[in-house]
Formats: sequence, structure tokens, C-alpha cells
Amino acid sequence: MGYWMNLGQIQKVNAKKFPDTVALKDAMRAFTYPQMNRRINQLANSLTALGLQKGDKLAVLLENCIEICELFMATAKAGIIIVPINFRLVSAEVEYIVNNSDAKAMVVHDQFASVVEPIRSNLKQIGPQNYVIVGNPQDGYRPYEDVISASTDTEPEIDVAPRDTWILIYTSGTTGKPKGVIRSHESHIAYYLHNAVDFGFNEHDVCMNVMPLCHINSIYFTFTFLYVGGSAYIHPALNFKPEEILEIIEREKITFISLIPTHYNLILNAPEDAKKRDVSSIRKLLCSSAPGRKSMKQAVMEFFPGVKLYEAYGSTEAGMVTILKPEYQMSKLGSIGFECIGTDFLKIFDIDGNEVPVGEIGELYSRGPMLFDEYYKLPEQTEESFIHGFFSAGDMARQDEDGFYYLVDRKKNMIITGGENVYPSEVEEVVGNIEGVFDCAVIGLTDEKWGERVSAVIIRKPGYDDSNLNEKDVIKACKGKMASYKCPKQVIFIGENDMPRTGTGKILHRILREQFG
Repeated sequence: MGYWMNLGQIQKVNAKKFPDTVALKDAMRAFTYPQMNRRINQLANSLTALGLQKGDKLAVLLENCIEICELFMATAKAGIIIVPINFRLVSAEVEYIVNNSDAKAMVVHDQFASVVEPIRSNLKQIGPQNYVIVGNPQDGYRPYEDVISASTDTEPEIDVAPRDTWILIYTSGTTGKPKGVIRSHESHIAYYLHNAVDFGFNEHDVCMNVMPLCHINSIYFTFTFLYVGGSAYIHPALNFKPEEILEIIEREKITFISLIPTHYNLILNAPEDAKKRDVSSIRKLLCSSAPGRKSMKQAVMEFFPGVKLYEAYGSTEAGMVTILKPEYQMSKLGSIGFECIGTDFLKIFDIDGNEVPVGEIGELYSRGPMLFDEYYKLPEQTEESFIHGFFSAGDMARQDEDGFYYLVDRKKNMIITGGENVYPSEVEEVVGNIEGVFDCAVIGLTDEKWGERVSAVIIRKPGYDDSNLNEKDVIKACKGKMASYKCPKQVIFIGENDMPRTGTGKILHRILREQFG
């Protein structure tokens, strides 16, 4: 039987292989691989001293920081299961996740202590001594650095196997309560090795992380670099300022970033002085979490000279499923690409579980080594998400004759108008390319005549208002570009901060339907 070293275990090797390489860095600090390995050894030993044993859960409510990276690696070494919590959640939502996960200790950023304090008495499984705080000290919490310094930096002698659970991560909860997704060390190791091959990452790369480290995207990409011996620059997710991002790229010689389309649009619309920064160090970019439109992709490739632009599709449960490589960005516009290396293969099934012919729409299922194990305490929902051993995240897709897959939309977001099925992403592609549109979402709202009417919710670019981009302008611009029943019958304009999103920037269509329905 083979044995693969997990993210924590491999740092012992990396400390020897890359003694002078900066592994983790932020605006204030930098740790080489040997320094980082000593710290995560101390942390792993201290977590054990708190009474956490192999298989116990540690809840983590932190913004992007070096400390959360250390906690991921320390728990991997100690066999502890880490439970990263979205820092945008309110107290009641945090309480549900902590209790549902059976966490026995919790690490909190000082800025989120006000979220935890109202619910501490309800977190029955966490002892009063098992609260740790990052940042400014506060009564009732152990300072993080004190916890680290309390133990030696000897390598933990804990037998952690590849198939052991490492992460219990909760879905964003776009419908109902969030579900806990159980993921093994092995599933993440498969991803790191896939990245090294499909993207060509190695020890010479420097990634910048701006996506929340409570989400799978950042957990995948940031830690790939720490697995292969590269460097990771950690930037707060709540502080995305394009001017600052471009300055860091120039200063730190960043070679890779994973961003969502909203981030790219902000960079492209940054002040002219900021856009004069030297960004030539960027060699690869990823557009994820939402499809990139043609005009945006063209602008990104012009802004970052010589860059290789990738798009990817995946989910918290399935990991990364498909990849659209740079050479196909224009010829296969709108595609999510084809199977990643290591993905078994994909299937598109109809409602009865039968494969659909090439070109027809069905539900996308996948199978591969990055797949999750199960939903925590939800055996029925685990079983319902699989057909013939293949998993579905609920996305509708089609495949073309060349084998490329196209994500049509979330099954739950489909609009039925006048008996016709309309997939919002198809309409959003057209609306998003209208001059003056910064971002948009298309939803179905109740209509007496049509059942549902296609409605576009739009954020205008700066300088646009009712005088140069109004409802009539949008509807007119859509005519002739798609079937008439797909064209918006209603247009709603909102401000940039009014668009509801998940932590990774995905638009929450459900919230828009509730708001305007």
C-alpha cells in the first residue's frame, strides 16, 4: 500500500529541501520553510496539550492570515479535523456549524470575538479553556502566540493516514442549512499533485491568496504551493483594493492568482496610475466560481502580458472537476473545459439516471480521487447526491462533439417561462456584454401570464445612469442575440454593494428572487 505525505507531514521534508525559501508571507511577516515547520510542530503539540486527540474537531473563525495556514498544517500533523467557518456568518449561523460539527476547541480572530461572545454559552462541547484568539488579547481566550510557545517543536508522533479525515467544511448554504462535507487528506494530496501537472506549478512559483481561506478554492490553490515548495503571500479577503493588489504583484513578483470575474473587473477598472504597475511576473491566472465573459477575458489577457489564463469548474464536494486551458479560451468560449488529470470521467444524466446524447442538457456528475467522503450526519443526502457512483453538485451541463463541457446553470436556478426552460447563465452572457454593464444576474420572477418572467438585475459601470443605460436599452440590446422568450422582460438596477454573494463571490440568485419576487 502506498503512503502519501499530507500537507503537514511534507513540511518536514520541505524544510530540508528549501531551507532559504519563504513559505508564508503577509504584509508584516515572512517565514521560511524551516521556521514555518517549527511553528506548526509547536502548534500541533499545543493542540494536543489542549486535550484534542486524533479525530477531534477544531473550529476556526479567521480572516485570511498566516495563522489559519498554520492551523491547517498543524491539524494535518496532529490528525485533528479542522472546521473552517465563513467569517461573514452571523452568530446563529456560527453556532449551528460549531455544534453540528462537534468541535471541542475554537480559534477566533479578535475582530470576530463579538460574533462568538453571544453564543459561547450554547457551545456545549467547547471547554472554557479551549478558546484561542488571534490578534489583540481578550478575556476568556488564550493568545495564539502563547499557545504556540507553550510546546516544543519536536515532530508530532501521531500516525495520520492518507484516508483519515482532515477537513470538515460546510457548504455555503444557498438552500436550507449548510451541509458538512467530509474530506480526507488523500483527496487534497490528489489535488496538489494534479495542480503540479495540469498547471505546471513548482517551487519557483509565488501565489497570492485573496480568496477566503474558509472556502475550498483557496484551500486547494494556496496549499498547492506549500506542498510543492513554492511561496504563498496571504492577503485579507475583506480588503480587496485593486490598487493594493497591483502594488503587491509588482513588489512580491507574484506568478499566480486565482480570482473571480468581479475581481478581474475591479482590476480592469482601477485608476490609471494603479494600472501602470509592473505585472509582468504574472505567468498564470485562474478565473473561477463564475464564468468569465469574452470581453473580460480578452481585456485580462491584454492587461497581463503573456499570461496563461485558465478557467476551472468544481465544487466543495467534488473538488476540481474540469479545466479550460489557455489555448482554448477563445475557440471554446463558455466551456468549462474537459476532465482534469486524475478525474475518472464525467457523465451527464437525465432525470431518470440515463446518459443524454452529445449536445443535450442534463445534470453533470463526476467521479475521481478528489471526491469527498460523505455529508456529516446526513447519510440520506449523501446517497441522494450519487447515481451509479457518480456525484452531482446540482449543475446542468452539455457536452460538444469535441468532448468539451459547458455549464448551463444550477438546476435550482432554471427559469420556466411560457413552458420554455431558460438557463440564467446563457442570458447573463448576453446582458453582461452590453456596454455599461459591470455585473448582472438573471432570475425568474412570478408572472401571471408566463409563469415566470425573465428578469435581469444589473450593476452599472461608473458613469452610467438612466440617461445612457435604462431598461429599454437593455431589452433592445438583447433582441436578436437569443430567442425572444429568453430576453429579459424586466430590468432592475442595483448598487455594487447590493448584489448578494457567497464568500467566493458567487451571486445568490435565491436571495435576489426573495428580494424582488
